[in-house]
Amino acid sequence: MSVFLFKRLITLVATLIGASIVIFLVLEILPGNAAQIMMGPDAAPDAVQALAIKLGIDRPPLERYWHWVSGMLTGDLGLSYAYSTPVSELVLERLALTVPLALMAMAITTVLALVAGIYAASNHNKPGDVGLMALTQVGIAIPNFWFAILLILLFSVKLGWFSAGGFEGWSEGFLQGVKALLLPAISLAFVQAAILARITRSAVLDVLREDFVRTARAKGASQRRTLWGHVLRNALIPVITVMGLQFAELLAGTIVVESVFYLPGLGRLIFQSISNRDLIVVRNCVMLLAAMVVVVNFVVDVLYSVIDPRVKASDI
Repeated sequence: MSVFLFKRLITLVATLIGASIVIFLVLEILPGNAAQIMMGPDAAPDAVQALAIKLGIDRPPLERYWHWVSGMLTGDLGLSYAYSTPVSELVLERLALTVPLALMAMAITTVLALVAGIYAASNHNKPGDVGLMALTQVGIAIPNFWFAILLILLFSVKLGWFSAGGFEGWSEGFLQGVKALLLPAISLAFVQAAILARITRSAVLDVLREDFVRTARAKGASQRRTLWGHVLRNALIPVITVMGLQFAELLAGTIVVESVFYLPGLGRLIFQSISNRDLIVVRNCVMLLAAMVVVVNFVVDVLYSVIDPRVKASDI
C-alpha cells in the first residue's frame, strides 16, 4: 500500500470516529425521553422506567456509545423503538431505493453537465454559451421540490406517462423500478447538473488557455479530439471534486423529493424516526450517511491520483 493511500485511510478512519462521537453526543443531549414519548404523557413512571431499561437508555453514556460502535462493527445496529424491527433490516430496505435513486440522479447530472459545460466552453461568448449559462442560472435558482411538482403535473397528470409517486419495489421488474425513479432522479439532477455544468465550463476554459492545447492543435489534432482527449482529463480534478460533493448531497438530501413522490427511502425513514423520537434509527442512519460522505471523499482522493499522478507525488 502506498504512503498516499495509507494517509487517506488513516484520515478516513479518524473522520469516522470523530463523526460517531459528534453524532452520539448531539443525540444524547437532546431533551426528552424516548420511553416516555413511546408510552405517552400519561404513562406510569414505573412503566416508563421499565421500558427505558428494556431499551437500554438507562445505561451510562460511555457504555451506550461503546455498545453502539461495537454493534456497528459486527452488523448489529439494535432494535428500532418504534417499529420493533432490527435497524439493519430497515436501513437495508430503504437503501435499496435511495442508493439507486442517487446513482441515477448522478448519472443524469454527469451526462448533462459534461456535455453542456464542454459545449459552452468550446463556444465561449457565442449564443450557445450565453444561452446555456442563462439556463443553468435558472436551474440553480429553482428548488428541486418545485421542479418535481412540475414534472408530476406534466408527465403524470397531463401526459400520463409516469406514476405520480410510490415505489412497488424491484420485485416488479428492473425496468419498472427505473421508470418509477426516473422523475425523482431528474428532479434531483436538474439543479446539480446546472451547478456542475458551470464548474465544467470554467475548468475547461482554464485548460484551453494552456500551451499544450495550442501545441496539440498546431500538430493537426481536431477540436473534438483535443477537447475530449486532452482538455477534459486535465479539467477533471475540480469537476470530480464537485461531483463527489454532489453525490454525497444526493445520498443525504433526498428527504424532500422522497416526500413529494411518496418514496419509502432512507430520507423518509429519518424524517419518520425523528418524529417518533426513534433515536437508535436516527443515530444509525445519520452515521451511515456520514460514512458514505467520507467514503465518497476517499474515492475522490484516489481518483485524483489516477487522473493526475502529480497529486500523489506531492502528498508523499
